[in-house]
Parts: sequence; structure tokens; C-alpha cells
Amino acid sequence: MTSVTLVMSKDPVAERGGDVELSRLLITLAADDFDVSAICLSPESGVVTMDLASTGLELTRVRKPAVAPHRLAVQVLRSRRSLVHARFDTPDLRAAIDSTRSDVVVAEHSYMAESFLNSARRGSARLVVNTHVSESLVWRATRGILGRIEEPRLLRDELRVARAADAVGTFDADEAEFYRARGVHGARWLDLTLPPAEQVAVADTPPRLVFMGTRDWPPNQEAFEYALALWPAISAGIEDAELCVIGAKKTGVRDPVYPAGVRDLGFVDDLHGFLGTCRAMVAPIVTGGGVRVKILDAARIGLPVVGTSAAVGSLGETFGLSTHDSDEAFVAACRGFLTDASSAARAGADLYEINRDRWVRRAPHAAVAALLDGTQAPTR
Repeated sequence: MTSVTLVMSKDPVAERGGDVELSRLLITLAADDFDVSAICLSPESGVVTMDLASTGLELTRVRKPAVAPHRLAVQVLRSRRSLVHARFDTPDLRAAIDSTRSDVVVAEHSYMAESFLNSARRGSARLVVNTHVSESLVWRATRGILGRIEEPRLLRDELRVARAADAVGTFDADEAEFYRARGVHGARWLDLTLPPAEQVAVADTPPRLVFMGTRDWPPNQEAFEYALALWPAISAGIEDAELCVIGAKKTGVRDPVYPAGVRDLGFVDDLHGFLGTCRAMVAPIVTGGGVRVKILDAARIGLPVVGTSAAVGSLGETFGLSTHDSDEAFVAACRGFLTDASSAARAGADLYEINRDRWVRRAPHAAVAALLDGTQAPTR
């Protein structure tokens, strides 16, 4: 059996987040056809057993070094790499990769390939890069002057890594096409969806919308602020209308003035139970790309979505979702669901059935297998 090792920037046992959830899904799906293990950066070090895919998988934790600005600056100057790509190339991570004998090494995020490219395994193992999201896009949109300086360097590094890889998977069809147009012929859209869960009874919900997202991730904070700005127009004249916000607040940011009807709940103990009380999910993302876990979470339980093009991305085609990019269109779509529970219920049922059918047909499983074994030509 072909052996596969994933190299991850976060600990899939101890940490949560959209990229971690998708990496865990990829591991679970890959374990159907491959002998899977993982290496991750973590606050701890050592080898543990990861309880995924109905069996125990080996996880090697490599202690994540603290940011040392002077040392990082030297690395950037010597290597001529961007801050992010220099930051994640570490001797300990290289040593962990060197110790593997896997046939395939999967870098989860482009920058996690740097240690592989500087390891002894380069040339003897097949390198697959799963980009998740373009850091150049995020830095340009959210890091001010530094982001504008780093963007071209990040893009150059992302293209260099992609060209060095044997295959590249993206979570956005347009991103895959971007790479193919620049000579990365092995780039493909990795259209993963989540296994179906208990379907929510949308028809029985109160006029409540939900916004989900950890706001330390800059695009989520940006979307949160946009949702608050639109809420007065969304809720105008609708009795008992609510917008509930779920997810950790951005560190160090003072609470805004919340409009009437908005509740910031942070983490909730029973997420599925709470989502079962919501009419629809809102995703007014401005800076998009990569992982759309919020959309996938909504689809798996049949919760309708009002999203922008940046929020929905290529999943619009997968799930037949409309997008709403102007303030007027977004407000109108939200109000439509708040005032018509039956319409929301139909939209949720359609979403649930599409997701369920994909899982029954094992479409996500086939997408992962095709990426890892390289036997099928790249698709969107």
C-alpha cells in the first residue's frame, strides 16, 4: 500500500479551525486507500496516536519555534524568500521529514513544503501541495503596507513551490486554473465536502441568522464588521429578528457598538444544537479564497446560506448556490429568508440533499485519491 505523510502547520489533535478541519477530513479520506501518518508543528513534541479514520494514525509533533525577528530577517535575506516561507522552514521539521519513508509527502499549505524541499527526501518521495488559501491574497488584503510589500514575494514563493511539486491541490477552481496557466500542469481543484450530519428543521426556526468565524483570521474580522454594518437594513421592520455571532473575537480589539438584535456568543457548547435554531447562515466575506468550511458545515446539516462570491467560491457550482455581492442584494436575500421560513426550508433541503448525494457517491474520496496517486488528469 502506498504510504502518505501529511506535513501540517497546526496540531490536528489540539487545535481547531477551518484549515485543520479540512486537513483532518483529507487524512480520513486518504486512509481509505493509503497508509497515512502526519507531522505537525505544535507547542509540544513527540509521537502520539491520532484517533481518526476509525483507527490510530501516527502523529509526529515538532515543537513550533517562537518567532525570532532577527533570525527570521537573516533567513529572509539569505534565502530571498518571503517572511512566511522562511518562517516555516526549520531544522527540526526537516529532520522529521528526513526520518519518514513515505512514498508521498503532502504539504498542507504551500509554505509547509519548504522544509521538504530542503530535506533529504526531495527526489525520493512524491511531493503534493494542498494550498488551502493563497497567503499572497490574504497579506495583500489585510496586512497594510507590510502586506503590499510581501505580496509579490509570497506569490513568487507560492509559484516556485507549486512548480517544484508533483501535484497541487486547491480549494478553489479559479486558483487551480491560475496555476495551470503558469505552467503547473498538475494543479487541480480538490472539491471536498463534509459527511452529512443530522439535518436541521429550518421550517421551525425563529427569524435568526448566524455568522460563524474565528475573528483572529483577518478575512473573518472584515466580514464580521460588514455584517454589523448591514444588520440594521436586514432587520428593519422584522419583529424579533436576531443575528448571532459565533467564534472567538479578534485578540486585542475592543468590542464594537452592536446594533439592536445582535448577540455575540463566542463559543457555544453545542454548535449543532444551536445551528438548529437558526434560519440561515450569513457569509459576507470580502477577502475570499481557499477553505470555505463555513459553507461546507452549513451544507452538511441543510442550513441555508447567504454568501458573497468571495465566501462561496467554487462551491457555488457544487451546491447550486447564488451569490450576493452588493449591499442591496445581500440585504434582500437575508430578509427573504427571515420573512419566509418555507423558502429557507426548501433551500436548506436542496443543500442537504446535494451534499448527502456527493458523500454517498464517494466524490470527496475519489478527489483525494486522484490527487495523491496522480493517476487521473487534473480537473477543475
